[in-house]
Amino acid sequence: MCPFVDKIMQFVNEYYLDPIFQDSGYNPVNTLTWALILGICVFAVAKLLDKWKVEVDERFVFSIIPFILAGSSLRVMEDAGIFEPPLSYLFITPNIYFVVFVATIICLLFSRWLYSSGKVTDWHRSFALLGLGWFTLNIITLLVVEDIERPFTLIAILSSGTLFAGAVYFMLEKVGWSYVNDRLNMTIIWAHLLDASSTFIGVDTLGYYEKHVVPAYLIDLTGTALVMYPLKMAIFLPVIYLLDTQFTADEESRNLRTFVKMVIIVLGLSPACRNTIRMALGI
Repeated sequence: MCPFVDKIMQFVNEYYLDPIFQDSGYNPVNTLTWALILGICVFAVAKLLDKWKVEVDERFVFSIIPFILAGSSLRVMEDAGIFEPPLSYLFITPNIYFVVFVATIICLLFSRWLYSSGKVTDWHRSFALLGLGWFTLNIITLLVVEDIERPFTLIAILSSGTLFAGAVYFMLEKVGWSYVNDRLNMTIIWAHLLDASSTFIGVDTLGYYEKHVVPAYLIDLTGTALVMYPLKMAIFLPVIYLLDTQFTADEESRNLRTFVKMVIIVLGLSPACRNTIRMALGI
């Protein structure tokens, strides 16, 4: 093998393959790569849903949430060692996103087929129930192989994330920031504050560590994962404002806005759910 090819393979192994095979987390190179791929996929999936005439509205977003929980619990099943290599590599980021995406699309198409054939009157409900059933099956599997060792973490994360989200809501409403009254916007805030709470409790009290590059740097810099709370708000409040003020020109822009909000919810709720389940089970 020539030196140039050898260096390329070394680069790919170090920054892309080893983090997957060893589940060692993120680095600046793969973080930027996955972010770029995510951006491309967001627009591609939005176009696909438009082609299938699936309206991306608030109801559709909330029907997706069970699949977020299912995907997160599936990731915990890999953390628990339920899957052996090479199968386990499918359930490590970023591969697991494609696995969950394919399964979700199959359930979506099946739900719409049930509706078009007259077997159900509400495909959103059928779709959500399929995701809920998948999530329930994952939890049952985890409880068969693992014990709940830290039940307090579930209560602590849910209560702290919800209390912080409530505090943000009342403060923003008091200053007249009307965007906080949108249910999707509040779901974004709640999901990411749950993620911040799971990171804070995991890192500061239970000895876990942050795998993402920027949060890990800020946690090391400040010496506490409490920094995740202001970091989340510093990022997502401006994003919410931009989405609600700039994506209003026509129906296509508004649908894209709702879809992007759904992606942001996924990016917050998915790690929050995974972290919470892992810590509760002591994994």
